[in-house]
Amino acid sequence: MQHLWTPWRSTYMKAAKDSSRECVFCAAAEQENDVESLIAYRAGHSFIILNRYPYTSGHIMIAPYAHVSRLNDAPAETIAEIAELTRTAEIVLERAYKPDGINLGMNLGRAAGAGIAEHIHMHMLPRWNGDANFMTSVADTRIIPESLDETYEKIRQGFEQLRVGT
Repeated sequence: MQHLWTPWRSTYMKAAKDSSRECVFCAAAEQENDVESLIAYRAGHSFIILNRYPYTSGHIMIAPYAHVSRLNDAPAETIAEIAELTRTAEIVLERAYKPDGINLGMNLGRAAGAGIAEHIHMHMLPRWNGDANFMTSVADTRIIPESLDETYEKIRQGFEQLRVGT
């Protein structure tokens, strides 16, 4: 059996376990400054937000405005919109990053790996053949080749271009 160690996420995971903290998705959605909250696109029932602790450049999440911890607790129109945003995000990520593939996933509950189990969210990450490098493997360090500001602009512009049909 192989193990994948992700020690760079320990600070994030410890903070996520603090139940007295406000939900990061609800707090971001309530902010008016989308650049500060890293919300790249807002739809009617859900939104696209960058992961502040990305595994790779382009790591986005799709979250509903509703604070629900299970898919079955979300209204059907919200789930349909998340699915549609996932399809659109695939196009945005492919245009912006030209990846060899895309990881897509949702962890329901802490035992399933959810860092924020109280609010469902879909992860999408562009991936490339051979993108695991020695820094992650031997130095416990993740290399992210662009700033969150650069990622934000790529994703925001990608959704804007698709929204206006270009």
